[in-house]
Amino acid sequence: MKIMLSVGEASGDMHGASVANALKILQPDIELFGMGGKAMRSAGVRVDYDITTQGIMGIVEVIKNLGKLFKLRDDLVALMEKERPDALVVIDYPDFNMRLAKIAKAKGIPVVSYISPSAWAWRRGRAKDVAGTVDKVAAIFPFEAEVYQEAGADVTFVGHPLLDIVQPALTKEEAYRHFTADPTRPVILLMPGSRQQEIMKLLPSMLGACQEISRTLPDCQFFLPVASTISREILQNIIDSYQIPVNLTSEYTYDLMGIADVAIAASGTATLETSLMGTPTVIIYKTAALTYLLGKLLVKIPNIGLPNIIAGRRIVPELLQNDANPQAIARETLTLLMDKQAQDTVKAGLAEVKESLGRTGAVQRVAEVILEVASTAKIIAR
Repeated sequence: MKIMLSVGEASGDMHGASVANALKILQPDIELFGMGGKAMRSAGVRVDYDITTQGIMGIVEVIKNLGKLFKLRDDLVALMEKERPDALVVIDYPDFNMRLAKIAKAKGIPVVSYISPSAWAWRRGRAKDVAGTVDKVAAIFPFEAEVYQEAGADVTFVGHPLLDIVQPALTKEEAYRHFTADPTRPVILLMPGSRQQEIMKLLPSMLGACQEISRTLPDCQFFLPVASTISREILQNIIDSYQIPVNLTSEYTYDLMGIADVAIAASGTATLETSLMGTPTVIIYKTAALTYLLGKLLVKIPNIGLPNIIAGRRIVPELLQNDANPQAIARETLTLLMDKQAQDTVKAGLAEVKESLGRTGAVQRVAEVILEVASTAKIIAR
């Protein structure tokens, strides 16, 4: 059996790798190939197109890179035609992957959508579009399953994969030793995203905030885990412009979250990871002004951070656009560091978020869904 996978950024690479591992356990002779990154390659996927140069996000940014995206799509279509997979699995990267999925459907290749377009948040009409394109939606949120079911999609609620993935490998004592961190001093985690455009927009504000924080709490320790899609050189060049020591790390990220007192993170999957580790987080985000204005018109929910969306209320602070400035970031971070009542309230909210995401085993359930769709298609083809 042959399965093609398509992901476009570091978080998708992580999910793709987990699915690949589960598929290989269920069917050891399965052939996996497509677009991915380092994690998927390590999981035994033949990565024909590497995502390191992808990760384009935002309406304005996509328009600027249309030529590049069209060529990538055409290359993946050519790969699809050559290999004739039994199924295409599209993971996140919604606008690009849904276009690829439509082409696969036209060619008679069944499609499974995992980490599907956020139709529950904005452009709800997309749910019907997805329902008419893919053969199965593997939903990770209960409210996502409801939206897609109402739109007529074949949906299986699998639960959230991060419940399986976000697990510490070290004890806290081992983690402090591994990262050479002092347990008597505050640990602040910086997570500026996995795309270069995010890094350029967010990291300077984060580092400016670190300078502000250090004036109040001079003994703080700052750590930044390096995403597989970003070079250390890019990060170090930005860090060198600020008079603040930041430790760049590359492994045991969940253990680092486990010893962090506070995280400052770009809105996205990382904020759900910190939530599952119980780490109070200040969520920040900046995008092109036009993208933001259009988003405000289209998005129908009051919060953009995943923990807040899942909770149905603001449990961790969010700072967007001009509000994501060094002074505001520092203020919110210091509150979470120094106000015990604020810490306890946030941690209680994060525990609720984890509870609401269901049970473990999501990744295996996704793999089972993929094999079922691919096997059914093979039987029908005969």
